Amino acid sequence: MRKNHVLPILVFLLGSFALEAQTPFKYIDRSNMDLQAKPGDDFAQYSNGNWVKKNPIPAKETRWGTFNQLRDFNSNAVKTILEETQTSKAAAGSVERRVADFYAAAMDSLTIEKLGFTPIQADLNQINSIQFKSQVVTEIARMRRSGAGSPLFGFYVGQDRKQVNKQVPQLGQGGTSLPDRDLYLKSDARSLKIQEAFKTYIATLFQLIGTSPDQAKANAETIFQLEKKLAEAQMSRLEMRDPYKTYNKLVFSDFNQKTPAFNWALTFQDFGTTAPDSVLVSAPKFFESVNKMLIETPVETWKTYLTWNLLKGSSNYLSSPFVKANFTFNQVISGQKVQTPRWQRMSSLTDGVIGELLGQLYVAKYFKPEAKVRMEELVKNLRKAFEIRIKQLDWMSEETKQKALAKLYAFTPKIGYPDTWKNYAGLEISPKAFYQNMRNAGAWGFQENIAQIGKPVDRTKWGMSPPTVNAYYSPVMNEIVFPAGILQFPFFDAKADDAINYGGIGAVIGHEMSHGFDDSGSQYDKDGTLRNWWTKDDLAKFKARTELLVKQFDAYTILDTLHVNGKLTLGENIGDLGGLNIAYDAFKMTKQGKSKSKIDGFTSDQRFFLSYGQVWRGSSLPETAANLIQTDPHSPAQYRIIGAPVNMDAWYKAFDVKPGDKLYKKPEERIKIW
Repeated sequence: MRKNHVLPILVFLLGSFALEAQTPFKYIDRSNMDLQAKPGDDFAQYSNGNWVKKNPIPAKETRWGTFNQLRDFNSNAVKTILEETQTSKAAAGSVERRVADFYAAAMDSLTIEKLGFTPIQADLNQINSIQFKSQVVTEIARMRRSGAGSPLFGFYVGQDRKQVNKQVPQLGQGGTSLPDRDLYLKSDARSLKIQEAFKTYIATLFQLIGTSPDQAKANAETIFQLEKKLAEAQMSRLEMRDPYKTYNKLVFSDFNQKTPAFNWALTFQDFGTTAPDSVLVSAPKFFESVNKMLIETPVETWKTYLTWNLLKGSSNYLSSPFVKANFTFNQVISGQKVQTPRWQRMSSLTDGVIGELLGQLYVAKYFKPEAKVRMEELVKNLRKAFEIRIKQLDWMSEETKQKALAKLYAFTPKIGYPDTWKNYAGLEISPKAFYQNMRNAGAWGFQENIAQIGKPVDRTKWGMSPPTVNAYYSPVMNEIVFPAGILQFPFFDAKADDAINYGGIGAVIGHEMSHGFDDSGSQYDKDGTLRNWWTKDDLAKFKARTELLVKQFDAYTILDTLHVNGKLTLGENIGDLGGLNIAYDAFKMTKQGKSKSKIDGFTSDQRFFLSYGQVWRGSSLPETAANLIQTDPHSPAQYRIIGAPVNMDAWYKAFDVKPGDKLYKKPEERIKIW
């Protein structure tokens, strides 16, 4: 799940949808479990051991589990839709025709191979013509505006966190290529291996456009050293999690005076807009450092850097040698054995670029109205359970409880797909020009975003497309969002018994709700404004409880020695802990939740926790696991399975977990936050 900042499910009618004692489909399949394992020793192994054993990671994947299975299913569903559009006689300009044209161009390998790197030749010439340092920033602006790349820094127009009804330009650190800034700064064996592979990748792309091997190698070293300086200027991932530390509203003229090499007034003009009164800057010191770099670094170095940004941004959309070079480098980071088939990459790309065109076709074919109705019921039930839990908290004052409840009541749920579809008006799509389609989409997206300056906030907007297997919470919108793609088994099935749905999608709904009250989300009020609503004592108590969760997850390791970062993953771990508790309480209000009857030999509580466990089943390649432990704010799947249940009395009772079992925690040590 993701918490959305731009990183990402459920009536007072608590009726039971329980199945009869016998069901043709086993929602909890014993053959997927390791019944030899003791739940209290390793609940992840007990609930999913045989499934993991029977489901090795496919060669085209870097990890394999429930999310990946559903994404694979959705890839094939989308493929079916896309292939149907190819044979349709849809009118020019229709949703079907535009989707068909985009996918046709993406799959036209013959034309793509024939063109080689000629689609970027004009850009290469443009960069090569730069003579003065002032032209470097001008070129950066041109590349963004034309969809050619986003060098040096991050930029977008979004809600002001302290005035959420206003949209303002926001500038963030950037300019690096590796997954994390620490990969430039560390000298352990894994980091050094990635650094060398990175340099090889850079040199390969330069040679593919005709640069001599010696010069290409020199370019690679130049780029690595420049990006290392950028990495040194960046804040860490942990620092970036603090919404106050990254909220720096600066008067435009003052910011321009501190960073004159950027010539921001001219840069915004090159962006296609006028200079604003103020800007939000997430990392002011980064821009001051880069300003110095712009002054001191030779223009030839910047030309090499801009060429690299063009190459890396376009490599996946050019001929096969460029695509292969990109994959070869990513293999070092991920461990992936073979490249994902082109149809799957291009169907995913279609979803990523024109997701709300494709999404209309996906929803019409694969999303059933009854699923939305059932989800609305689940959301209502989860909200009621959360309300009761907040009212019963023994560590929070009445004053803060009222503010927390006000925020809970203000949550806006979005389920399945947008009420109003984005139509991408003005975006030109050709069935024969893949790279140009990508450039057009990049330019269109940039223009659409920058046009939001001064406009009202669009609260109907979605941050994910309907086929996406994920969900998110947005603190500035105070909304929880569940695309149609995740509303499938094992997360959700409208025909399943309540234990399955509450343990699956119910826990996901609760997770997203809990993001509104995690270490970061809790700093935003009911309106989405970054503003403290806690008493001093309550905030201290909250932080003390979250610190216990940090310590719990710090103790978990993967690949023998790599520790989970409890602070980096804190928000997601609070989401899991709160979400599972809320889902369980909501489940206990249902008829099945109150029943002692069994289905397939499992009690209702056992089915609830097993449903939760199978949602997170899966495994990762060692390279991917090592990368995720450094970059992913989510804990590894096996620890998500056990991290929340070990703090819940109901789990101990359901599986008769006792002192002496490896996962046992004394009742007074079980962490309770929400």
